[in-house]
Amino acid sequence: MTQAVVSRFRNLPLAGTVCLRSASHPTSGTSLNMTLREHGLHFFRSAIGTVLPGPMLKRVLVLDTKSGCPRLLVRDQSFELRRNLYLVGFGKAVLGMAAAAEDILGDHLVRGVISVPHGIQETMQHRGMREMLLKPQSHILVMEGAKHNLPDRDALKAASAIRDLAESLTTEDLLLVLISGGGSALLPAPIPPVTLEEKATITRLLASKGATIQELNTLRKTLSLLKGGGLARSAYPAQVLSLILSDVIGDPLDIIASGPTVASSHSRQDCFQILAKYDMLNDLPKSVQTVLSQSITERDMPQEFLHVCNIVIGSNRLALEEAKCQAESLGYLSVLLSDAVCGEVSTVAQLYSLLIQFVCLSIARNDSMKNKVRGALSNLAGELAIPGLDLIDVFKTLEETQGNMPICLLAGGETTVQLQGKGKGGRNQELALRVALELHQAQSMAAEYFLERCEVAFLSGGTDGQDGPTKAAGAFCSQALVKEAEQQGLVVEDFLSNNDSYTFFSQFQGGHHLLMTGLTGTNVMDIHTILIRAKGL
Repeated sequence: MTQAVVSRFRNLPLAGTVCLRSASHPTSGTSLNMTLREHGLHFFRSAIGTVLPGPMLKRVLVLDTKSGCPRLLVRDQSFELRRNLYLVGFGKAVLGMAAAAEDILGDHLVRGVISVPHGIQETMQHRGMREMLLKPQSHILVMEGAKHNLPDRDALKAASAIRDLAESLTTEDLLLVLISGGGSALLPAPIPPVTLEEKATITRLLASKGATIQELNTLRKTLSLLKGGGLARSAYPAQVLSLILSDVIGDPLDIIASGPTVASSHSRQDCFQILAKYDMLNDLPKSVQTVLSQSITERDMPQEFLHVCNIVIGSNRLALEEAKCQAESLGYLSVLLSDAVCGEVSTVAQLYSLLIQFVCLSIARNDSMKNKVRGALSNLAGELAIPGLDLIDVFKTLEETQGNMPICLLAGGETTVQLQGKGKGGRNQELALRVALELHQAQSMAAEYFLERCEVAFLSGGTDGQDGPTKAAGAFCSQALVKEAEQQGLVVEDFLSNNDSYTFFSQFQGGHHLLMTGLTGTNVMDIHTILIRAKGL
């Protein structure tokens, strides 16, 4: 990021400050001179700021030392502390969560073990984010692993250490479990005789066929000693208190990090059905067949988890609401579409392209084309069935706005990519590239160049700062990207057919459209932002 952009950010409201909810408030001269890309960066940064681990944990975790025996207070729950408190954690946000927890708990914490992403401590040190780091005298052992968000031998060692701690506890003990997105890759503990490599291979193959995260996690936890309630069973009879930062649509406790402290709602029979759906039953290693064939109808009983308390402390919606607040403070008409966007990335790209066309046609006052786009939008939204997306309300809000007001459409969730090639990329970069292609094709087929009347910026970014096995969090695009890429000799369709979005954005205009944040220390899925304003404003 250039120094100019940094200095402009300093004049804007920071995440966590009071936002001006009314768009009628005048914007500062600085914000008016900023590009849509710079606004998008600011909104993304603000959204992440409100779901950073420290502030979230300190909102819910309270140490009460005023009433005789020290007590840990978490919302309406109370736990006595008698040198009986232990901590484990796993996930992309857990390093910061653990640091905040130890600041609160002090010497009441006996010991802990956390499994966090490879390189995250060095990254936090380099970026000066000391609040995310444990102090030198910490009682918590930090173990790094899961390079490129994939289970590996280091993560396996960390999972073993976490399991050993949990199994050592007694009925007098309390285990504080910190869970965030990415926790599944950081807690690999395959049931013997399944090996880590075999489990990784079958999961990767299933993902390449377009399986949802829910389907992937069903398989992962069924083949795991710790997922699917396994950690809670290991810690029994100790009390278990789990604080969870959700990275899954709808915040289902049994899916986040594959539900290590939640009774599994799935059986091994469900795994067979998923594998059959993707025509993989004949590709199973013998070890996997052995494990899945054992008691295929068994399910956990809820009463087996009465010693567990699970609490969600942060989510994608919290981040989106902060971004919406920031957009409104800068004069945007801001609409939160949904925090549950899901579906194949190419279909979601069509949805966003149609929304952009609808807004631009409204600005151009082309009612005939706008009504056609409205119909296509309604049909596509019905096909996607995105929870919380009310297009009737969206249409009404957009049509009632004044034409000179910039528009900010916000959404969150997690798309899926069906792999066809061997390129390098991630779902956010692929989504941005596909939106650009959809807009280019729409403009090419239109009789009127309505998109050229507007400035358009689309941003898709992962709140963890890592989109797939790349260094980018995501990418930006505009309606002119494909044409500009052609002038540089880059054919967008060729890169998409090889799932090579990161290579494209790295080569296009020197990587200017990549969203580069580094690991953020949090994870609440992805944020999608559409910014539109009439040219000349």
